[in-house]
Amino acid sequence: MVLLAWMIELAVGWPDAMYRWIRHPVVWIGALISGLERLLNREVHSRRRQWLLGAMVTIVVVSITWSIATLAVALAQGPLAEVVVGAVIGASLLASRSLHEHVAAVAVALKAGDLSRSRSAVAHIVGRDPSQLDEPAIARAAIESLAENTSDGVVAPLFWGVLLGLPGLAAYKAINTLDSMIGHRNARYECFGKCAARLDDAVNWIPARITAALFVLAAKISATAWQVMWRDSSHHRSVNAGWPEAAMAGALQIRLSGPRQYADTVAVEPWLNEGAEDPDAAAVERALRLYVRAMGIAMVLLIIIALLQAGL
Repeated sequence: MVLLAWMIELAVGWPDAMYRWIRHPVVWIGALISGLERLLNREVHSRRRQWLLGAMVTIVVVSITWSIATLAVALAQGPLAEVVVGAVIGASLLASRSLHEHVAAVAVALKAGDLSRSRSAVAHIVGRDPSQLDEPAIARAAIESLAENTSDGVVAPLFWGVLLGLPGLAAYKAINTLDSMIGHRNARYECFGKCAARLDDAVNWIPARITAALFVLAAKISATAWQVMWRDSSHHRSVNAGWPEAAMAGALQIRLSGPRQYADTVAVEPWLNEGAEDPDAAAVERALRLYVRAMGIAMVLLIIIALLQAGL
């Protein structure tokens, strides 16, 4: 089911006509989260009450998503129908094609020397202020997003789909969406979104490290990628994102992370692979090639798992 879902997603993604017709499952999940957050997240609540209400929202959203996915599979008539239904729905919860397209758009604009278009393209995939980014910063942002979202948008949903079927894949996507919407360290969400953020850390722990290993393998088992991954992954503000980003930095022999601008604040972050060169348009293109090779390795592993499951 997961293998077929990925093949469908690679072939057609989520067509614009489908989005105009029924939007997207992540949009539905986001609407549920947004509605519950507006209803329950109040500044007048104590910090403990905010945490409890946020935890309740997290449990409710994940439970509803799991239940709908379970029901969809249960309504299918027969094993083959279950696989097809699960694959069609599961395809909408993967993002390998769209991730490549968004990062490739940044590479094309950078290569053309169009800084304005580069900033516009990178704004679709990062949260930092694009108006403050020069060419190296745009390239870093694109490559970091590619590395992190390879884990969040591809490897992690595949991992949980293999382990727990469509319900696991869907529940993971709900957790990841919760984290992206309410898992922020600011006054509004510090307590309310803490449960969602910690749960997201937990479900991404193994996939992030698998993603880093895939990048090392895709770089022909690069010693530099391996060394930078082990040395610098813990320097990142995220317990998980540092792994694929550090492996990517080592594989491409560039530096990533470092200080970045978010609205009116500057986040002072340590460098990954400090001392290496800043990335440029060519580095973004190399990152995309590394990504394609890593996903090819992941596809082969999935095929092997599918064959073993089928007893072949």
